[in-house]
Amino acid sequence: MLGIQNEREWAAFCTVVLRQPALGEDERFASNSRRVAHRDALRSIIDEVLGELPGAEVLARLDAAKIANASVNDMAGLWRHPQLAARNRWTEVQTPTGVIPALLPPGRPDARMDAVPALGEHSEAVLRELGLSGD
Repeated sequence: MLGIQNEREWAAFCTVVLRQPALGEDERFASNSRRVAHRDALRSIIDEVLGELPGAEVLARLDAAKIANASVNDMAGLWRHPQLAARNRWTEVQTPTGVIPALLPPGRPDARMDAVPALGEHSEAVLRELGLSGD
């Protein structure tokens, strides 16, 4: 997903990211409303260029163009994200089958991370609280 925010970014996107500076002068794409009107043609051009590049190269070009960007991590990328490690966002939690890593809740430095209960471990207490019997 791309969102070019202004004409400076559009020119930089064409020149630095797509490496097609003439595209910035193409009448079909001369303004945001014209780019929207010609969305299918523009999407084809972008897909053709960016589809041939590895993700890291696309991000490097966006950075070089000074266009805000971020990658979307898969679960493996989340688990090894350096920022989460640097900010000590990981803890360990006991489960019925052993200890597992767990991500601390955002904005809650005092959050409790109790053990994960076994299946049915709290059923009687919950039922009692609801005024029901274990039967």
